[in-house]
Amino acid sequence: MTITMPVALEILSILVFGSIIFVWGIRYNNIKDEFKHFNLPNWLRDLVGIFKFSFAIMLFNDNLEIVRLGALGIAVLMLAALITHVRLKSEVPRMLPSFSLLCACLVIAYMSTEMLLPA
Repeated sequence: MTITMPVALEILSILVFGSIIFVWGIRYNNIKDEFKHFNLPNWLRDLVGIFKFSFAIMLFNDNLEIVRLGALGIAVLMLAALITHVRLKSEVPRMLPSFSLLCACLVIAYMSTEMLLPA
């Protein structure tokens, strides 16, 4: 069985969306603790959450330019999270979720761009 690029894009989008829902929904108390641990304000936490949910929803749009925008938006947020972890000298295992989501979103952005190009 061969996995086509549209199917791979859909699977990756589902995984990214699911992880955001899990972390920012089900495990929201951990997010609150992490922002508190890093001395980041509540308004920033709430703004990041709004952006993450908005960008994650964009991953399921029929317009591939919107999918790419959503993936790049999450990638920027994950890059900021990674930089914050590095600046505050977090352990590597704490950086892995943001790094993996960054990579997944860059792949989604790449695939959506490739699918936009004329054959």
